[in-house]
Amino acid sequence: MQREAYFDHAKILFIFLVVFGHMIQPLKQDIVLVDNLYQWIYLFHMPAFVMISGFFAKGSGDKGYIMKLAKRLIVPYLIFQAFYTIYYRFIGKSNWESSFFDPHWGLWFLLSLFSWHLLLIAFKKLPPLYGVLIAFTLGIGIGYISGIGEAFSLSRTIVFFPFFLLGYWATKDRLMQLKNVRFKLASLAVLLVIFAVISFTPTMSAYWLFGSTPYQALDYPITGGLIRVGLYALAVIMTFSILAWVPRQEMRFTYMGQYTLYVYLLHGTVIQYIRQADLLKLNNNFDVIGLAVISILLVGFLSSKWIVMFTQPAIELKNSEWKKWIQDSNGKSRKEKHALR
Repeated sequence: MQREAYFDHAKILFIFLVVFGHMIQPLKQDIVLVDNLYQWIYLFHMPAFVMISGFFAKGSGDKGYIMKLAKRLIVPYLIFQAFYTIYYRFIGKSNWESSFFDPHWGLWFLLSLFSWHLLLIAFKKLPPLYGVLIAFTLGIGIGYISGIGEAFSLSRTIVFFPFFLLGYWATKDRLMQLKNVRFKLASLAVLLVIFAVISFTPTMSAYWLFGSTPYQALDYPITGGLIRVGLYALAVIMTFSILAWVPRQEMRFTYMGQYTLYVYLLHGTVIQYIRQADLLKLNNNFDVIGLAVISILLVGFLSSKWIVMFTQPAIELKNSEWKKWIQDSNGKSRKEKHALR
């Protein structure tokens, strides 16, 4: 698909929220504002990221695409699962799970993304409304099956699939309708109201927002489905509210949108080291701004030319960035030699 600045900006925003959310996660117990901000972010940031991924699945079903997907998602998953197993032990997390069936931290997304494309083969044959309703029903129902959890990322796959399907059926024209001034103002009010409600209500267990834990383990074996319905509704409302504010004009950092997978896979090396070394502390509400700046810098660093070039063989299983750098270097050398003659 032809790149659009709007979607690159959306991907940058949501990957920043992923990094920022992971940055503040171990600190949310220290300050109430951070805890509220963490809950607010986690209500929508992964559903939104999944929805944007679904939008770019328009070509699903082409001949040979399953093998291409396996190469693009499953192979990097195996590589980084092995890498993080070694890395965590290196930084002192010797008790971390090392099974290839239980994804390390954020690697669940690769398994789920592969599975969502497979599910799409069947679901895209259904009328959009029916397919989306069925997907939401499955996402609600999966919580009642106590044996399904983090293994193979099965629970998260089913829970977040409705957002992938929403993204698949979304069109650019419909998303641009969100840029209406009235809708933008209404969406801002909604986002602020939701944050205010979070601030004045008891803290919800973060496991509700991860989508990987059965209702029984969350102590709501009967009414858990109703709670997930409410969380689904909030996630949809907040996702579209945030998308209304994503800028369309190309900017200097727009290019970073094509490297969000790099940020997603690599930011764990920094975040987990920071956590293990206990490097960050929060003393007041204004410290949150510093953590946001650090997160922005980390996103920029991990999508920089040199990081992409060195890690592309492991993430994309190709070395086009190396070849491009060599060609550019050779081209500059030839120009310099020509200029000296």
